[in-house]
Parts: sequence; C-alpha cells; structure tokens
Amino acid sequence: MLLGVHVSTEGKIYEAVERAHQLGCNTMQIFSRNPQRWRDNFLEPKDIEEFKKRQDKLKIKPLFIHIPYLINLASPNPRLYEASIEAYIEDILEAGLLKADYIVTHMGSHKETSEEAGIKRLIDALNIILEKTKNSPVGIMLENTSGSGSWLGYKFSHQKEIIQGLKHKERISLCFDTAHAYLAGYDIATKDGLGKTLDEIDKLVGINFIKLIHLNDAKGALDSRHDRHEHIGKGTIGLEGMKRIVNHPKLSSLPFILETPKKSEEDDIMNLNTVRKLRQEQRL
Repeated sequence: MLLGVHVSTEGKIYEAVERAHQLGCNTMQIFSRNPQRWRDNFLEPKDIEEFKKRQDKLKIKPLFIHIPYLINLASPNPRLYEASIEAYIEDILEAGLLKADYIVTHMGSHKETSEEAGIKRLIDALNIILEKTKNSPVGIMLENTSGSGSWLGYKFSHQKEIIQGLKHKERISLCFDTAHAYLAGYDIATKDGLGKTLDEIDKLVGINFIKLIHLNDAKGALDSRHDRHEHIGKGTIGLEGMKRIVNHPKLSSLPFILETPKKSEEDDIMNLNTVRKLRQEQRL
C-alpha cells in the first residue's frame, strides 16, 4: 500500500524525508515553501540535492507538493490573478528540481463573481501555466473541495468543464479528497454512495484521472460545506466508510496521503496505524 502523510518541512526541506521515513511512509506530501506567504526566496541548490539524495536512498515516492493557500487561479482581482499565475509557474519549476511527481492544486475561489466566470479564469490560467512549463514533467492535480464560500471544485462537473477547456491535458489529473467530497454532499460513508460517487467521476471525467487520495475523515454533517478534517474513523465518514474506501478495487492501488489533525507526530502514527489495520482486516 502506498501510504503517507503531509509532512512538515520545518528546518531544512530535506528533513521532511527523514520524518516521513520514521513514520513508515513510502509516499509523502509537503509544502515546498511557506503556504501562508508569497515567495521571498528560492530553495538553496545544496538543499535540493540533499533532498533528492535522501529521497532516493529511502525510496519515498511518489512525491506530492501542495500549492500554497494564497494562490487563487480563479480570482477576479487582476493583481492577485497575475501574481498567482507567476507564483504557480515558479512552484512547478522548483517542484521539478525536487523531482516531485505532482503539484496538488486547490481550484480557486471566484469571490463575488459567478462560478462560470471563475472556471473560465481558471482554465485560462492553467492554459498559460501548461504552456510556460511545457518542458516540465511535473503533473498538475485538481483537488475537489468541500464547497465552502465561493470555492470551485465541490462538484465534479467543474473538473469536467475545466479539463475540457485545456489545450494540453496530458499532465492533468485529479486528487480525490474524501472529507471534502463528503462535506460537499457526496455520501461516500455508505457503500451505495461511494459507488455512485465513483461512477459519477468516471462518467464526467474518467476514473483513471484520479492519481491520489487525500484520505481524511470529515468533521461535520453530509453537505455541510465546511472544510474540517477529522482523525480516521472518528468523523462522520467513520471506520466502515474509511475501510471501504482504502480497499475499493478502483482506489486501493493509488497513493493515500493523510491530512488529519496533528498536534504531534503521535497523531500521524495513530492515523497511519488505523489505515494499515483497515487494509489488513480486508485480507482476513
């Protein structure tokens, strides 16, 4: 099973690889820079080389880099929109230096405008980004959202429209966040609901577009539209729902990354052990 967590890059970025290894992860997700600030510098070449050296040694692959929260590729504000595109291009190029496999992308907020206008801006931004990084091997993942506020991506018809509008789709894939799906109204806590959700994704986009599962339980009611994650099995999706997800034949071979609440590494250990147990129970 490909299983990992979102790992802190506190200190030097290469220290994240050791943290993932100590947790028993064989895949990982990181922020390559401060997610709450615009870039003020680039990674040191020696730190990039050390990161790659440790990753090769410990064989933690694939590597996912999450885009910082400030980037909004659907913004109606021209200044923020242009800054987001520029920052995204820089992040992809740096991700390539780190030998990352994918960048995970929140699909942006349309703010006071319409969903259609936001989707058009996002399509235009991604077309610029894909053209300006056409030599990069780094894939771009569109992550579904919980539907809070004016965020796009809470229904898979958004992903369908965006992918159809792209001139080059070869590097585009989906990140399926379980908590976001449930909180947006997809009842993946039940066997029937999970099946219907995956059928909808397959019909609208194609199930093979999913390349990563953000495995999170949900803190909140179905269709409540608030983005809050919970420990595995302790939320409203529950243990049985989580068990069905990690063992589903259409999902089980994919990488799973946990973004569950974390006060210390003990929380990561607890959630990772829970997921491993759910996989083992299915085999018994």
